[in-house]
Amino acid sequence: VQASTFDVDTYSSSIEYAQVTYVSARQNDDDTWCFSTSVRHNDQGWKHYADGWAVIDTEGNVLGYRKLGHPHDNEQPFTRRQCNINIPAGISTVIVRAKCNNHGFGGKAILVNLNNEQGDGYSVKRYPR
Repeated sequence: VQASTFDVDTYSSSIEYAQVTYVSARQNDDDTWCFSTSVRHNDQGWKHYADGWAVIDTEGNVLGYRKLGHPHDNEQPFTRRQCNINIPAGISTVIVRAKCNNHGFGGKAILVNLNNEQGDGYSVKRYPR
């Protein structure tokens, strides 16, 4: 999965592109993270569907990826979780973006500040220290 740097404010709002609608991030006691990501897309069976989402750093490096194995025609938006994502020390902001099998990335992404309990389109729970 390739994800390049991009401006999170520049995207297509068309549901022909996979749109991230909400992200819940949770830090585990082993310092890995779980991300539950809600995606909305105009899934049309196998010919056009949201097929994955990624957690990337602000430089475009993929930190975690959730492959979506089938269309969600009748479940919109839908939420799927990916755990055991390693966020390197010093990184406090990540971007969660989704893709579809026809258009790739290009829909709304969510910028997540891992130091805040909540923000626009996300919530964060850190493991108590």
